[in-house]
Amino acid sequence: MHRTLAFVRWLQSADWQVTVLSASLKAYIKWDASQLDFIPEGVKVERTYARDVAQHYSFRGRYTKWMAIPDRWQSWIPSGIICGLANILRKRPAVIVSTYPIASAHIIGYVLHRLTGVPWIADFRDPMVQDEYPRDPHVKKVFSWVEKKAVKHASKIMFTCKGAIDFYQQRFPDAPEQLWQLVPNGYDEKMFEGATTTQCKNSGEIRLLHAGTIYPIERDPTLLFQALANLKNQGQIRKEQFKVILRATSHDHQYAPMLEQLKITDLVTLEPAIPYKEALNEMLEVEALLLLQAANCNFQVPAKAYEYIRAQKPILALTDEAGDTADVIKQSQMAIIAPLDDVAKIELAIVSLIEKIRTDKLTVLPMAEIERFSRDKQAQRLAVIIDDVIGMQEK
Repeated sequence: MHRTLAFVRWLQSADWQVTVLSASLKAYIKWDASQLDFIPEGVKVERTYARDVAQHYSFRGRYTKWMAIPDRWQSWIPSGIICGLANILRKRPAVIVSTYPIASAHIIGYVLHRLTGVPWIADFRDPMVQDEYPRDPHVKKVFSWVEKKAVKHASKIMFTCKGAIDFYQQRFPDAPEQLWQLVPNGYDEKMFEGATTTQCKNSGEIRLLHAGTIYPIERDPTLLFQALANLKNQGQIRKEQFKVILRATSHDHQYAPMLEQLKITDLVTLEPAIPYKEALNEMLEVEALLLLQAANCNFQVPAKAYEYIRAQKPILALTDEAGDTADVIKQSQMAIIAPLDDVAKIELAIVSLIEKIRTDKLTVLPMAEIERFSRDKQAQRLAVIIDDVIGMQEK
């Protein structure tokens, strides 16, 4: 959401007229009304009928597979097409942009393009299909269909990192090189307004924060927990000096028993979700930030990585050195990197992090250099891509 929000805000400031086609708020079990204030004044948001299959159409928690293909919000597709078509006939926009990870959005974008001829830009962000993803073969088949339609009909396809572009160029070698466009994730300076970065402590308790969902496969914290247990048993870390805060993991029920079994509930706390701006403020208040990204996500860079860089705090990045996430996070000059699947190296990284914080051996990247990671910069890239697409139509 925040990637698109920042793009919309910047485009509007550059005199584009933007209409956002989105789902009814009833599609979500929980949402924060305060976030509606983030929508720029003058931007029209069209919300159409949508429900979450898992919550609204299930019986005793069960529902048939076809009801969640390509995703749990597939009920949005008919209403999205109808509403989108009405808006296109009324306003005749210069371009349609659809964005993943809700795959049904790409289906709506594709159908509207085919019905109206308005050029279509597909913001894939990350690879939709890989060897082991999606795991459900029916979902994978539909995702593959979406990819092929986008390669054939979209004017541009955008990705957040170079590795994803390389991956798709190998999969679709006959596609023109100019189809693939790099528009990285970034941080939104507007959301950081009013917040100030606090200095890291040289002594006392060190708080290591992970903000956001921890996927059991793509960001599996199991070996991190084991490393913490080992360091505690060895007497290298104590609860009075070191604490890990896992904020809004979405899988607390799965991780809580692990923490109990390893006897590290005094070192690791599972905390509930908080509003987005409060989450950013927390990043600025703690002593260090935690990033988790498995090697099977080497072609992805989470937006969190850029927010962490903007926070100007030490970063413990448990990710593959060969991946795009590592390439980005290294630029913070405050990152300590270790593989997510190696207990011994995680232990060394934690000890190194603590030592560097206490001895103040990390250099903060100046804001002048951090600004290149802002979403305003990426929105400018998007504007160039849109202008290029319009120019292609006028030839």
